[in-house]
Amino acid sequence: MSVDKYNAAKQNKKPAEISKDGAFKRQKNRFTTPFGEKPGELPVEAGRYRLLWSAACPWAHRAVIVRRLLGLEEAISLGTASPIRPEIDRVDWKFSLDEAGRDPVLGIKYISEVYFNADPDYSGRPTVPVVVDEKTKQAVNNDYLKLTNYLETVWSPYFKKNAPDLYPKDLRDEIDKLNETIFQDINNGVYKCGFAQSQEAYETAFDRLFTRLDELEERLDSRRFLFGDYITDSDIRLYSTLVRFDAAYYNAFNTNRNLIREYENLWGYARDLYQTPGFGDTTDFQAIKEHYHLSITINPNNNEERILPKGPDLSVWNTVHDREKLSNKKEKFLLFNGEG
Repeated sequence: MSVDKYNAAKQNKKPAEISKDGAFKRQKNRFTTPFGEKPGELPVEAGRYRLLWSAACPWAHRAVIVRRLLGLEEAISLGTASPIRPEIDRVDWKFSLDEAGRDPVLGIKYISEVYFNADPDYSGRPTVPVVVDEKTKQAVNNDYLKLTNYLETVWSPYFKKNAPDLYPKDLRDEIDKLNETIFQDINNGVYKCGFAQSQEAYETAFDRLFTRLDELEERLDSRRFLFGDYITDSDIRLYSTLVRFDAAYYNAFNTNRNLIREYENLWGYARDLYQTPGFGDTTDFQAIKEHYHLSITINPNNNEERILPKGPDLSVWNTVHDREKLSNKKEKFLLFNGEG
């Protein structure tokens, strides 16, 4: 039944997430039960859950960064899908990187399987990140909008010693407000450009995207990170788009007014984060390029011949950024609100 729904959607002239005016409208998350201790919430339990991701996906990447920064690797296992979409009759993610083409813990071939295990009538795109209960092999949370915040708060019993405070209580309202802006106009803004099917929708998204990048370029002129001397959840969310921008979005999504490396502050800021443990070491440029330039996205009919770009030069990500000069603290205490 679920596959039939996929096939029916395939016959539509436009993908389900394209509105009548040609604008991209991202689907809502299906599994949004929060983690916590209240009745009806997902219990916070080490060894119970597996986080499924693809290194290509920015929404999943930020959850993996937070997992690494907080030391949650032993508490939450990680499964990695290929950046290349499988050549099947629906949009999906495949575990072709693993031996025998199956996730070694869940035994699944496609990420859609955990969605169907949880809801046999699921008809949306199976997305990453998705948290899976290893006992039932069911998707329990794919709410990328809030997942990092759950990891940063209620999962604290499993943090490593001196883990950074990525979501400080006194800044949460401000972080949430900035995150919403970053999501609408930058994180999702590049997709609104890339998936637009009308000139008007594309240009509207394009203008909003670069207006926000220009604003953040100015904001970062006087502070090392978005909220000052320490990395917060907002920095992780912005990084996941910035690090993909020049290698993927600039060409593949027609976000071609400026490269990030043409901004003085945003470029130094992005390199600063990239050179921080947890960021660059979870960034896979080859996966990013393969996904955005060779693979299909929201439209399973889009299978034309594609070319993988040779560039850009990735060595520049390790060049000196001098962003530590924006703070009076010693550099080793700048990266995290705790031990560097």
